Amino acid sequence: MDRLRNEIKRTNRQHRKLVKRDRREEDLKPYQVELLKLQSHLEHTDKRMIVLFEGRDAAGKGGTIRRVTRYMNEKHYRVVALGKPTDDQRTQWYLQRYVAQFPHGGEMVLFDRSWYNRAMVEPVFGFCTQKEYDDFLRGVGGFEKDLVRQGTALVKLYFSVTKKEQQRRFERRRDDPLRQWKLSEIDLQAQEHWDDFTTHKYEMLRRSHTSHTPWTVIRSENKHKARLNAMKVILNSVDYDDRNPDLDFVPDPKIVLSGAHEVELMEADRLRRGKFQG
Repeated sequence: MDRLRNEIKRTNRQHRKLVKRDRREEDLKPYQVELLKLQSHLEHTDKRMIVLFEGRDAAGKGGTIRRVTRYMNEKHYRVVALGKPTDDQRTQWYLQRYVAQFPHGGEMVLFDRSWYNRAMVEPVFGFCTQKEYDDFLRGVGGFEKDLVRQGTALVKLYFSVTKKEQQRRFERRRDDPLRQWKLSEIDLQAQEHWDDFTTHKYEMLRRSHTSHTPWTVIRSENKHKARLNAMKVILNSVDYDDRNPDLDFVPDPKIVLSGAHEVELMEADRLRRGKFQG
């Protein structure tokens, strides 16, 4: 009887969890409909759009990309996640292999990590020189400003997760055979290099957040809220037709903040605690 009771409790927990997950997915659907309208607008106006998904490992970038694109027309969007550069690519202009993936008219390209690898991952792990790092941060603002000036809509999203939550997600990946493929050697070193990543996050936001190409920071402790609010940010970036007047497009200020505000918060933390947080 005890075994039966425990099995019933386990089954009930699983059922409640599935119901809750289905309810969250239903909450996203009105915004996924709006994303289809946005995609149609890009197609009919020949507009180009790039969305960057940056942030620490396990911050929720991939899950958000899957929800954003779930119902989209595959002919008019691409998800780009570039691997290590080839020997030939290492001799090219750093941005060249990213530019090769840029959208044509009517297309949206979503970068799962982007040229900002040079601002965080590469310097932390010694994959670039100090000069290459400095040159990148010195020039990226002008590059992006010119990109926007020539008609490309650029949305830069940084997903921010706490050290404790990142560790919890890593442990889940390690223990779940369906998620183990997500855990890389670099992921395993992410906690060890937490402070290094935080310092480079600060420098990246401070030096590449501009009025023309701002960063939007998404607090991603709660994956569902992060996904919902990221959709709102993307939808608000382009003035498309037939927007649903009954839908709330205002991002939650507890979840979404500007890159400039995040820099201010990090500087205040450093003054209070002697080092950056987050």
